[in-house]
Amino acid sequence: MKDEAGFVEIASGVFRKIATMEHLMVAVIDFTGGPMKEPDPYHSHEHEQITYVVSGRLKFIIEGEVSELQAGDTITIPSGKSHTIQTLTPEVRLVDSFSPIREDFL
Repeated sequence: MKDEAGFVEIASGVFRKIATMEHLMVAVIDFTGGPMKEPDPYHSHEHEQITYVVSGRLKFIIEGEVSELQAGDTITIPSGKSHTIQTLTPEVRLVDSFSPIREDFL
């Protein structure tokens, strides 16, 4: 159980807290069960996305191109591009920004 205010467990060991405006969403996501043995399933969405790595290390895979990121790194994901992640450390915290907001997160 996550004890920080506002976080909701969205999958086993994965917690999310969101803030929204009319056209922008920011999600803080904590992965606590890592490192992952395999990447998550690929997905895509209409939203533009910018991800900032607060802590930990992970692989970000966009349309087959692998980038290894660590705390302080940022990556952009254009609308419609297939992507996934694989955590490389036991804990990872990301800040994801989306435009427009992701109604499926609400």
